[in-house]
This record gives sequence, structure tokens and C-alpha cells, in this order.
Amino acid sequence: MTPGLAFFYGGMVRRKNVLGMLMQNYVVMGIVGLVWVWLTYSLAFGVDWGGHGIIGTLHFAGLLHIDSQPVPGYSGSLAQTIPPLVFVIFQMMFAVITVGLITGSSADRMKFGAFVVFAIAWSVLVYAPVAHWVFSPTGWLAKRGAEDFAGGTVVHINAAMGGAGLALVAGRRKGWPTAPMEPHNVPFTLLGAGILWFGWFGFNAGSALGANNLSAHAFVNTNTATAAALLAWIVVEKLQNGKSTPIGAASGAVAGLVAITPACGFVNLLGATVIGAVAGVLCALAVSLKFKLKLDDSLDVLAVHFVGGTVGAILIGFLGAAAIGGKNGLFYGGSAGLLGHQVLAVVSVAIYSLVVSTLIALAIKHTMGLRVSEENEDLGLDLSLHGESAYDFESG
Repeated sequence: MTPGLAFFYGGMVRRKNVLGMLMQNYVVMGIVGLVWVWLTYSLAFGVDWGGHGIIGTLHFAGLLHIDSQPVPGYSGSLAQTIPPLVFVIFQMMFAVITVGLITGSSADRMKFGAFVVFAIAWSVLVYAPVAHWVFSPTGWLAKRGAEDFAGGTVVHINAAMGGAGLALVAGRRKGWPTAPMEPHNVPFTLLGAGILWFGWFGFNAGSALGANNLSAHAFVNTNTATAAALLAWIVVEKLQNGKSTPIGAASGAVAGLVAITPACGFVNLLGATVIGAVAGVLCALAVSLKFKLKLDDSLDVLAVHFVGGTVGAILIGFLGAAAIGGKNGLFYGGSAGLLGHQVLAVVSVAIYSLVVSTLIALAIKHTMGLRVSEENEDLGLDLSLHGESAYDFESG
């Protein structure tokens, strides 16, 4: 999924910055691939420190003791049937792509070294605790009853607010919002969206942690919501501008994937269709908000991942169906308690991620510097940071 994300984002930046975008996403796989097994898995899923549901201990750091006990909290009806090491590497994929999503917010202006430092710090200080809160059964939000099947809060809201904090500190791209900054390669973006769509089946259905009826529901719901959101987004475009665009279709598909992520194992087919359609409309409308906020969220991470993740998480409170998994929402006879827990999870994760991400970005800005010089921004990240060009227009 992360190389797919690299192409999805890479097609939307200007030609002089495409390698910079690809490089950021690829280095994330290297960074998180190491940090996860040596440190952050233990913080996210380890024995709860102090019993408060805030963070895990270092008991599993370096994957020590990984085979000597079940993953903490996964007992009784939650008992896993897969080896702990399989769970470790599966959850690593979530940690990887969450950091990758942030790259879309600050595209075209970050120093590469500064991004590397941010990615490491963010993985430890933001992703690990939030994953513990929600994904670990011993986390405080999980114990209160918040539901997130595959990462609406942990992945999408978390990344979007992390990206917002980074973009806020980094400042606007030179010339934004008046200079033209059109996507340089729309086929790249559609290719990336297609790879993401395919990979997302493993992301969501795999979160059932088995090949079973629940994973089948998650699989079908994922495709259904994505299809509904794609169509909803291009309808909004048609009504607004008279044309439906390929970029809109790709963005709509991703918005549907985002929105169904927290809900895919908790809603029925009708719920998945509604979530996808609502996300497609609201995310398409939200794209213009960055201009009103005057926040240069380069590739609309807030519009797609914050809005989409929030839609999916909140609608569980209305559309949750215990016949699939989890609890009944309000439309199926459930209480308002589930809705309250979903709102609490969204607000808590959003505030924590925004505040801590902003502080990390400020620390980097006032030490090693956060963004490239104006000269390097004009030249482009590909040549100024990486010494290569994506396209050769001069050789015979």
C-alpha cells in the first residue's frame, strides 16, 4: 500500500518534486520497519504501563518475550489464533502507512533529513500511544468501548492531524495559493489509487485476524463503500464544475476506503453504502476548506483522511450492527453510549496528534530547520535534495 500511496501522491505534485515524494514514502518503510520491531510495537501492544491504558512497557522491545505469552488483552473472546509474530508484522503495516500519509500535507517543501527525524519522533511519541489507546484491548479508549476495526482514528485521523501540525509549522509553499500547482501525472495518481484499493482489502479484511465470516464482511464492505464514495465524489464535481475528473475519481475512492476502515467489521451492506456515499460527498466538499483556513495542506490529507476517518468513526454510532460485529448503533436499537465513545475517540486522537505533532515540528524547526531554502524550493526537491530527475527530456 505504501508504494501505492507514493504514486498516488507523486502524481499530484509538480514534476520537479515527484522523486522527493516517492523518496519520503520509501524511507518511511525503512524507518518504521526498524523502529516498530525494536521499540514501538512494545509501546503500542505491550503490557500496559501502570494500568492506565496510556502506553505499553518495553517488555517486547526488540521482540523479546514475543513467543512466551499472548498479546496482552487478547484473551477470552478476543483470543488470537495467529502466532504473535504474525500479529507484529501485520500491525507494522499500519504503522508504516500512517507515517506515509503525513507526507501529503507538507509536500514540496520539507528537508529530507528533517522529515526523517519527524518520522522517527512521530512514530514513537504519537503513533505508538494512540495505537495503544484504541487498538490494544488494554488501552483506555478500547476499554471504554470505542470501536475502530482497522484504523479510522489510529491511522487516518491521527495522520491527518499530524500532517496539519507539520504543515502549520512548515508554512505555505512558495506561491500558494495563487501560483498554479497542478498535478503533473494523473495516470500515476490513478495507478496509485488502484494499488491502494487492492491493498486495502488486506488492511481491512485482515483486521479480522483470520479468514472467516467477519473478514468476508469487512472485505465486501470495503469494496462497497469505496465504490459508493467514488461515484458520490464525481457527482459532486459534476454539479460544482460541470465535469467529473480522474483525480476526483481517485480521491473519491480513497475517501471511501478511509471512511469504511473503522467500520468495515461493524456495519452491514447498507451501512457500508451509506458511509461511502456520505464520505464521498463530504470529503469532496471539504477540499475547499484549506483555502478558508489558509492552511497549505498540499494534497488534501485533512479533507480526505480527517473528514473521511471522522465520518466512518462517528457513523458506527448510528449504523453499527451487532449481527456483523461490535454493538448496535442508534439505528439498530443501540444506546447513545456507543456514539459518545466514538466522538470521544475522534476528539481525543485529533487533539493529541495535532498538539504533539506541532511540538515535534517546532523542535525540528528551531534546531536543524524544517524546510528547504527558497532557491531549492524553486529548483525542486528532486535535484536539490536527491540529485536526480524523474524525467529525461534531453537525451537522444
